[in-house]
Amino acid sequence: MSHTITPAGYEFSPDASRLDADRVHELLTTHASWAAGRPRAVQDAAVAGSRNYGIYETAGSAQVAYARVVTDLATFAWLADVVVDPDHRGRGLARALVAGILADLEPFALRRIVLKASPEGRPIYVRSGWEPVDEPEDWMVLYATGGRPGADPAQR
Repeated sequence: MSHTITPAGYEFSPDASRLDADRVHELLTTHASWAAGRPRAVQDAAVAGSRNYGIYETAGSAQVAYARVVTDLATFAWLADVVVDPDHRGRGLARALVAGILADLEPFALRRIVLKASPEGRPIYVRSGWEPVDEPEDWMVLYATGGRPGADPAQR
């Protein structure tokens, strides 16, 4: 992505073959409150059903950030599981990751991309132009058995 600016020492990649599945699971279950307790099989299924992105250190190629997008590649996308290793936070990696994802999705001219921002992530998204959903009362959710927040993580 030539117009995506990734901080020096890091590389953005939309290449799913580069993902370190163990590292992704560890980042999410250890450093993302919404994914705490998520079983590895559930995470692997989420990866398999999504477009996946990473940021890697250029020296050694260790994965330090991850996000995925669930999309039909025609009208809609949901940005999910954005996480940056705490040892690498404060360097603009979340911004670079989201910018790289948006650049990758740009050719599809999606009508809408949504996300559920964590309290700590909200300021990052607002600075990047994201805004609250118009008419939130029109949006609805159907929680499957065990899918309601606070339910058994093995069901997510």
